[in-house]
Amino acid sequence: MKEAVEIGRNPAAQPGLPDLMADVARGDHEAFAAVYDVVAGPVLGIVRRVLRDLAQSEEVAQEVLVEVWRTAARYRPERGTAINWVLTLAHRRAVDRVRSAAASAAREHKAALLDRTPEFDEVTEQVEARLEREQVRRCLRTLTELQRQSVTLAYYRGLTYREVAELLTLPLGTVKTRLRDGLIRLRDCLGVTA
Repeated sequence: MKEAVEIGRNPAAQPGLPDLMADVARGDHEAFAAVYDVVAGPVLGIVRRVLRDLAQSEEVAQEVLVEVWRTAARYRPERGTAINWVLTLAHRRAVDRVRSAAASAAREHKAALLDRTPEFDEVTEQVEARLEREQVRRCLRTLTELQRQSVTLAYYRGLTYREVAELLTLPLGTVKTRLRDGLIRLRDCLGVTA
């Protein structure tokens, strides 16, 4: 089996990554620089595979390396290798970024849909209109025949007082009186306060 060869460095002179992590946990800047040199490439690689965007990948990789600096004391050698611990942090952070972007897009989509929804409830409006029509019909049935005919012709067919009088062959004054009386009774029946 062939052994890995490092060019330009003396592997025997370098401490192992677990030892470096212990030094980083104690706040050793030089140890962190050495850890950075070892893990920065693999961290960027795994993050880039998840995010597929170089700018975001670089940002997340930087966040991961800052997290390594701040949380190095949490690394436990008995639970796995230091590189796997760092790469797990990187993968989790990258997945979190993808989920955050998806949630943000979903929120924006939902907000856009809310902007397009009408300011009123169509079903409620239809029900209220139907109830009002039924109430008007009920109140129209309380009028005399002449009042009902006059109101219907004037307000539902749009005829003038004179046209209503001609159609019903009644004097104009009688039609006006019947309309006024009919409208007063409708107002009282509907509970409208003028």
